[in-house]
Amino acid sequence: MKIDGTHYRTIWVADDGWSVEIIDQTKLPHEFATVSLQSADDAARAIRDMLVRGAPLIGATAAYGLCMALREDASDENLDRTYDMLLATRPTAVNLKWSLDAMRDAVRKVGHNARVEAAYAEAARLCDEDVETCRRIGENGLRIVRGLAEAKPGQTVNILTHCNAGWLACVDWGTALAPIYMAHDAGLPVHVWVDETRPRNQGASLTAFELGRHGVPHTIVPDNAGGHLMQHGKIDMCIVGTDRTTSTGDVANKIGTYLKALAAEANNVPFYVALPHTTIDWTMKDGVREIEIEERSPREVTHMTGRTEKGEVVTVEISAPGSAAANYGFDVTPARYVTGLITERGVCPASREGLLSLYPEKKPENDNG
Repeated sequence: MKIDGTHYRTIWVADDGWSVEIIDQTKLPHEFATVSLQSADDAARAIRDMLVRGAPLIGATAAYGLCMALREDASDENLDRTYDMLLATRPTAVNLKWSLDAMRDAVRKVGHNARVEAAYAEAARLCDEDVETCRRIGENGLRIVRGLAEAKPGQTVNILTHCNAGWLACVDWGTALAPIYMAHDAGLPVHVWVDETRPRNQGASLTAFELGRHGVPHTIVPDNAGGHLMQHGKIDMCIVGTDRTTSTGDVANKIGTYLKALAAEANNVPFYVALPHTTIDWTMKDGVREIEIEERSPREVTHMTGRTEKGEVVTVEISAPGSAAANYGFDVTPARYVTGLITERGVCPASREGLLSLYPEKKPENDNG
């Protein structure tokens, strides 16, 4: 995607051929800044402190973190130690483990002297695969948006999204926003209701930033406005991303997603989830009971960063001093509230049968159900 006419991915290898550049998403939307990562510790810090975020981008950053670790020490011991360190940075997104597993498998196939080259080649492959996967998600989701547009000719298709599942959450294109970008580029009249997404405001800061720079009409609304908009017929569909989806179609996404799904169910609004295959956890069946929900610093709830009228970016306390705060990063939306899963292979029901219809290779040989 482009910023001020220049194409960017969210992560890339620098001109020196080994260090990695990222967009510092904690500075957006007030400042566009890049940061150089030069070690696995840098990559882990970028993931933990959310300079990078979004399940696919977290996986890509961890992959390059492993590359930089192997430049210093290509031994099995360092490979396993770095794997464990990076895996511990964010517990909810399954893409992180998927990416690290792919990297470890790739480098173990070659001798120690060839591991660094193999690691960088595998990390680049994973990034390119993510871009192509998201592009296909966009094409499959575009058909849904086009169908809504054809059902109300000459009128705008209004879409509600939550958090940020655009190109800033991936290497490029995005998941939930990819169909919206493609619809806009195809000339379809679309408008996006952007949930602010407290407490970190990824909707107000990141999604709105993306959509604005691409020219997509959008309006930022408080998180609690979604139900009201649906009651008054102002939303034609919801589309969100996911950090982990179980084999049965339960979806873990940014906190507040579950409430949007409930409101959509109550108002007969289609609720779609866009995801790459790397986000499906085939080992899990019950998302509510099995998915570990990350709990982040209470400070993200009690404080907020913004720009003053004088242009200064400051952090202020917004809560009553001394009050305790809880900061659950994600919630789980049961499959029964999901209209469909939009993947790179097509759209399917949020169910075990639906997912296996797109990924038949995941069906156990002795499974006849």
